[in-house]
Amino acid sequence: MDTIYSLASARGKAGVAVVRVSGPLSSSVLQQLSGRGPTGRAPSLRRLVDGDGVLIDEALVLFFVAGHSFTGEDVCEFQTHGSPAVVSALLDTLGRIDGLRLSDPGEFTRRALENGRLDLAQVEGLADLIEAETEAQRKQAIRVFDGALGAKADEWRIDLIRAAALLEATIDFADEDVPVDVTPEVISLVTSVRHDLLGERRGASAAERIRDGFEVAILGAPNIGKSTLLNALAGRDAAITSSVAGTTRDIIEVRMDLSGLPVTFLDTAGLRETEDEVEAIGIQRALDRSARADLRVILVDSAGPPASVTIGPDDIVLSAKADLSGGDGISGLTGQGVEQLVSDVTKRLETLASGASLAIRARHLEALDAGISSLQTALDELDRGMEWAEIAAEELRTAIRALESLVGRVDVENLLDEIFASFCLGK
Repeated sequence: MDTIYSLASARGKAGVAVVRVSGPLSSSVLQQLSGRGPTGRAPSLRRLVDGDGVLIDEALVLFFVAGHSFTGEDVCEFQTHGSPAVVSALLDTLGRIDGLRLSDPGEFTRRALENGRLDLAQVEGLADLIEAETEAQRKQAIRVFDGALGAKADEWRIDLIRAAALLEATIDFADEDVPVDVTPEVISLVTSVRHDLLGERRGASAAERIRDGFEVAILGAPNIGKSTLLNALAGRDAAITSSVAGTTRDIIEVRMDLSGLPVTFLDTAGLRETEDEVEAIGIQRALDRSARADLRVILVDSAGPPASVTIGPDDIVLSAKADLSGGDGISGLTGQGVEQLVSDVTKRLETLASGASLAIRARHLEALDAGISSLQTALDELDRGMEWAEIAAEELRTAIRALESLVGRVDVENLLDEIFASFCLGK
C-alpha cells in the first residue's frame, strides 16, 4: 500500500497537534525528519527538520510497528506544538517526500478494517463515537467499537455452522443408518439463535433513538404556554412568545442533554379549527410530527385537550399556566413544575433506552431481518421431516451469510466508500 499522512487532530490553534503517517515508509520518514529511525516502542522527543535541514519544531514522536498499530501497518505519530504554521510546515515537508500522499477521508480506519484490526461494525461504532454528544451515545458507541456486536455475531455463526454441519452429515449419509437423530440438537441451536436475533431486533429502535436522539412533542391549544415552556426548558428565547393566539406556525426544535440522553423538544402550532391556510398547514405538521415522537407533553386548561388530540396512556398531561390558576400544574413563566417535568421525561426515556440493542444502523437491521427469516424457514422445513433437510441446510447457510455481512465479511464492498466518506482525513 501507499504510505499516507494526515493531520489527526482538529485544525486551528491548540496546545498540541497530531500528525499521523501510516505505511511501509513510516520508518524512513522518521529517519528523514529527525535524523534517526525508530528506537523501540517508547515515545521520544525529536527535533524535526524540513528537506533543507531547517528546524520545523521539537515534537514527541511515537512509532508503532506493523501488527501493533491502529491501522495494522507501521505508523509514526508526530505530536507537535499546535500552531497552524507548525502543522502547515510539517504537512508541506511530508508532501515533498517521494512515496507519500495525503490520506483520503477515513483511510486510516479503512486500512484497519482491511488489515483485520477492526470489523465493519466496529468501524461504524467508531464513527458514532466521534459524533457522540451525550454520555448515552458515548456508551452505546464504545460498546460497538469494542467489538460487542461482532462477538455476538461470531457466537451465533458458530452455532449455526454446527447446526448446518449436522444436517449436511445427515444428507450425506441419507442411504445409511445414522446412529443418532440430530434433529433435536439442530432445532435447539436454530431456535436459540433466532430468539437472540429477535431480541436484538426488538432493541434496535431504542438504540437508534440513542444514536439519533429522542423527540418530545409539546401539544396544546393556541396561547396555552407551549412556547414559554420550551423557552424555560431551553433556558433561552428559542421560540417567539406573544399574547396573540397562533403565533407559532412551524415546528421549533430545541436539542438538550437529559442525564446523558439526547432529546429534542418540539414546540408545535396551537391546535384548533382555523380558516387560515398557513396556520392549518402548521397544525397538520404538528399532528404528524407528534405522532412520530417518542413522548408527548399535552398542556390543557379547563376546557380539556384539543378535539384533535386523543390522550394516550404514555402521554404526560399537565395543567397549563399554573401561575394564573394558582393550582398544581406547570408554568414556563415562573418555572413551576418545569423541574418535575424534566424528571418525568427523563425517567420515561431512560425506560425506553434500557432495552437498547447493539444494532444501531439500517444495515444491521437488514442483516438481522434476513437471518430471522431464513432461520424461521429452516425450522419450518425441519418440521416437515428430514427429507427436507437439504432445503433447511441452505436456509442456514443464508442466515450465516447474513451474520457475516453484519460485521463486514461478505456483501458490503459497495457500502465501504459511503461509510468511510463520513470520516475526517486523519481518521
